[in-house]
Amino acid sequence: MRPLKRMLAALIAALLVYLTAPAAEKEVAGGVAIDKARRTVTIDARIAPRKIDDPRYKEIYPIEVIACWPFPRGQKAHETVVTVEAKPSAVHRALESLGLKPGAPARGDSTEPPRGPEVNVYLEVPGEAGRVKRLPIEKVLIDRKTNKAMPKMKWRFTGSVLTQPDPNKPEKVYGADLTGTLIAIFPVTDQTVFQTHFTMKEEKYVKLETNKKLLPGVGTPVKLVLEVPRGK
Repeated sequence: MRPLKRMLAALIAALLVYLTAPAAEKEVAGGVAIDKARRTVTIDARIAPRKIDDPRYKEIYPIEVIACWPFPRGQKAHETVVTVEAKPSAVHRALESLGLKPGAPARGDSTEPPRGPEVNVYLEVPGEAGRVKRLPIEKVLIDRKTNKAMPKMKWRFTGSVLTQPDPNKPEKVYGADLTGTLIAIFPVTDQTVFQTHFTMKEEKYVKLETNKKLLPGVGTPVKLVLEVPRGK
């Protein structure tokens, strides 16, 4: 009986360890997951179409945002790298759970630059033999004229402005939850969760396109990963 008792005791101990161990990753909502050990927020996404099937969009516009809701809900769906279904405010709360505090976004030619802690942005795409490749987001964007990769950027957790949807009612909502814009490259909107150090001056000259050699086809499920650097 002793071996059986020892086996039972070992099983009980293992079960207690499993039940009391902190979860490394917690599903939040709408395809958003937090990994506190790795200090990441991972969002379900899909490779976005570069041409919208709608008469209002007669050309392929340069990339201005990294992630937003799909067309027609997403206001920037015609100029994004990936589409997401997650609410921007859910991503905001996920980053706050990792200890980050949002700053403030910029808009247009504002003299005030965007403020907020920096994060690293990656895309996880299918690789060879079923492996996953993690690509810095800058690597999947190229200049339309030179084909050179986008330089390393500072992606700041600015948080979104609050917006009053109905001018006749005092209630305000998280602005990015109205536009569906998650990450903006240029300050074309302050209804977003992230912005870079680029200004509207760069927007006039920097015309970006996705790197088709690195990205899978339109509609392919991928992961958008936001990584909080240690010490932030």
